[in-house]
Amino acid sequence: MSARRLHAPILRVALAATLAVSGYIHAQLYVQEYRFIHVVGLLFLLQASASFALAVLLLIGMPPLLRAAAAGVALGALAGFAASRTVGVFGFSEHGLQPAPQALVSLLAEAGTLLLLAVWQTSMPGSAAARRPG
Repeated sequence: MSARRLHAPILRVALAATLAVSGYIHAQLYVQEYRFIHVVGLLFLLQASASFALAVLLLIGMPPLLRAAAAGVALGALAGFAASRTVGVFGFSEHGLQPAPQALVSLLAEAGTLLLLAVWQTSMPGSAAARRPG
């Protein structure tokens, strides 16, 4: 068995963990205060639900569609974070890394998701990058 095949379960669990952490942060913020914010509260609930669902599904398998969905959820959360600190999101804005520590943990989890997906894409057998001659 190749080293790449041995790393696959570790990458899957790590990816599921980063998604679950992001989902937990968004669910926690939704329950604590964000559910009262028009539209934004619903987006937090949607992000939490999608993150948890993808975390479970990625533990079962890593088909390209689920990897793309995980990337989309992470990118969407990062875009929402950036927008809420610049132009605002449906009239809602925040500043800096508030609420603390959730904002920072969420940023790290979403960046981790994207990093792990990039590692998977470049190192796992069957990926286009892994098939290219060195």
